[in-house]
Amino acid sequence: MIPRLKVRVGNARSKGRGVFATCQIRKGEIVEVAPIIVVIGKDERRFKKLQLINYCYNWGPRGNQTALVLGFGCLYNHSYDPNIGHSQRLKRKEMVFRALRDIAQGEELTHNYNGPPTDRSSIRFTRNSWERM
Repeated sequence: MIPRLKVRVGNARSKGRGVFATCQIRKGEIVEVAPIIVVIGKDERRFKKLQLINYCYNWGPRGNQTALVLGFGCLYNHSYDPNIGHSQRLKRKEMVFRALRDIAQGEELTHNYNGPPTDRSSIRFTRNSWERM
């Protein structure tokens, strides 16, 4: 039996694609456990020149590695008032996305690109990447 997905990809108006709840999601509930691919060494330098870098996260105990998050994880849009947060399972190479509050069916799921949900540092989108100011 295939479990019912809690999310779907849809049009997020001016933001392009986004991820939306297909059912009500309760605060604290896991939305997704996404596998990741760690990009290292020479590959990381090359990777940062590709548009795919826009779908990556900082990774590792110090956040100094780059990880491509698979699944819906690479499509969640940014918000300074996010409704999901994420944490790393380093040994399993997984990113866990969890509801920070109750989320209504049809609501877009967003997270803070800075990492911590309360981090209000400015981010700047450039042609091939985003970065903290």
